[in-house]
Amino acid sequence: MRVSRRTGCLAIALLTLGSCGGGGSSGSGGSAAAPAPATPTTPAAVYAAPTQDALSVAEVQRIIAQAVGEADARKRPATIAVTDRVGNVLAVFVMNGTINRSLTSRLTATGVLNDKDVDLQGTNVDSVIAAISKALTGAYLSSGGNAFSTRTASEIVQSNFPPAPNTVGIESGPLSGVQFSQLPCSDLNTRFVAGGGPGAFIGPKRAPLGLAADPGGFPLYKNGVLVGGIGVMADGDYAFDTNVTDLLVDDEEAIALAGLQGFAAPDSIVADRITVDGVSLRYSDMRVADLHPLKNDFAAIQGTIGLLVGVTGYNNAAIIPGTPYGTEASGYRAATPAEFAFPDAFVLSNGSGANRYPIRGGTDAGSVAQPLTAAESRAILEEAYRVMSRARAQIRRPLDSRAQVTISLVDTNGSVLGIVRAPDAPIFGTDVSLQKARTVTFFSGPNAASDLLGNPDAEVANYVARARTFFNDTTALTGKWAFGARSIGNLARPHFPDGEAGRPEGPFGRPIEDFNPFATGLQVALIKSNVLQHALFTEGKPFNDTQPQCTLLPPAPNGKPRLANGMQIFSGGVPIYRNGQLVGGIGVSGDGIDQDDMISFLGVHNGGQRVGAIGNAPIPMRADQIVIPIGAGVRLRYVNCPFAPFLDTNDQNACQGL
Repeated sequence: MRVSRRTGCLAIALLTLGSCGGGGSSGSGGSAAAPAPATPTTPAAVYAAPTQDALSVAEVQRIIAQAVGEADARKRPATIAVTDRVGNVLAVFVMNGTINRSLTSRLTATGVLNDKDVDLQGTNVDSVIAAISKALTGAYLSSGGNAFSTRTASEIVQSNFPPAPNTVGIESGPLSGVQFSQLPCSDLNTRFVAGGGPGAFIGPKRAPLGLAADPGGFPLYKNGVLVGGIGVMADGDYAFDTNVTDLLVDDEEAIALAGLQGFAAPDSIVADRITVDGVSLRYSDMRVADLHPLKNDFAAIQGTIGLLVGVTGYNNAAIIPGTPYGTEASGYRAATPAEFAFPDAFVLSNGSGANRYPIRGGTDAGSVAQPLTAAESRAILEEAYRVMSRARAQIRRPLDSRAQVTISLVDTNGSVLGIVRAPDAPIFGTDVSLQKARTVTFFSGPNAASDLLGNPDAEVANYVARARTFFNDTTALTGKWAFGARSIGNLARPHFPDGEAGRPEGPFGRPIEDFNPFATGLQVALIKSNVLQHALFTEGKPFNDTQPQCTLLPPAPNGKPRLANGMQIFSGGVPIYRNGQLVGGIGVSGDGIDQDDMISFLGVHNGGQRVGAIGNAPIPMRADQIVIPIGAGVRLRYVNCPFAPFLDTNDQNACQGL
């Protein structure tokens, strides 16, 4: 079944995927990983960079014509969007008669939602921005080793995994919360530059509604190489699928499936060839056999069946060619030896040759006695990369592929101290890894409560009182505890403990009767005004675009809120300490949440062993030392590292005792 517009129309849906646990440890027993050597050698390259390929104008025309032909045959006027791998919108085509539900203004003159508006569900959205978000989701969640659709995204972001009537009482989807990434307010994701020029097409680009959970979005491949995504909006219902046990006749998915013919993912890597916790993921309920004969004459449809349209902030009503991923112009390229020691690493570039986020020391000397040095930042990033290159991937095919992720490092202000990634890591992990790094640093720091109380939206401030009641501690959120990204996820679920039916929600979540993937709690409350303001801007309403920084939290000393690209609520990040004092945080995203946890946790540990003085939080401070008085007592989680995680050794329990 699909959720009606009444219960879920505005999706800001994204995706990603796996707690070392209690008793004063961050592992589950067994041998610990050996510390890194004091002067580690740089290994040879182990990753191959994707072939630099992209969609041509003629190919975009063909994709649109095929989709429009199927929509016309089904008598379903549709909006079709096509993007490249890094999020540039290559074209948007709107058929005559397309259902378009314009956003109703709910913002005050100051850009703050009315107090009665507590989430984003039930908000009508323009079909154009919905289609763009669907296309970006297909492109961003995929890679050369996995192809995920918006139906896949729907499966992994809901309150139970898999979502179905008979799975009540099972934990939330592994990427619950990822839908609120790639936000239009993110200070990391770039913005379309009208008229071209330097930096016009560098990525990753923002998504107008974040990642989408509404079926009708797929990745596009060319010669087996990921080159973009297609998104279709036709029914006016931007929703999600609450039951994976049945097959739906989904016109939007069929239209998108027609569009990608000739540009389909290799069968070996599509989502339904990939399992998570023993569950096969979903890719599409529609099959090629369900389609009408393909039509591919773009000239026959432009100006008759519909028109290319411009979208403020995304495209100028023209078809443009894709930018090959891995080139300087794409915003992602191979690192130089001076930028990063590993020969196969990628960095983000500004389109003119400069690394957007070079490795550096902390900017927080005014509030931290001894900030991270550039050498310490480098050690943490290099050791996390080293762990990744040894780790067995969760969501990549073929089996026993190496994990590929993005790794982000921040100081206590949320300032970026370096971002590095494997060459074929999914794009979505760039923004998400930074969200995770900032989230764990924010909630582990001394300013979390005061910053939340300083937000002008009373709903946000109320979460402080809820947390203090939950912890039975009037000083909660002032830096006494170290929270991993997994810990924050525990606190943001519609049940605590996660999945245990009949229990109330965590202090950062929403009650199960009010919860849906578009209304998760504090995560949404922090950014709802930014997202709605941007949606109004794209519709041509008299609103300025949202600033390139999310949330209405007070600024840190660097001039930006500490959560400048939003909050994230699934695993893969830990704070960093020096002699018991918080000095920063690391976030990892892209290849399974247990892998993300391990890479971040061991990266900090091994980096500290290499340079001394810094490391993971002292065990007595970790959130897994907190026992909530529910039943016999429920311990929060901190990190969870996978079993048999490495390709080069049979070691188990790599995080135990560290």
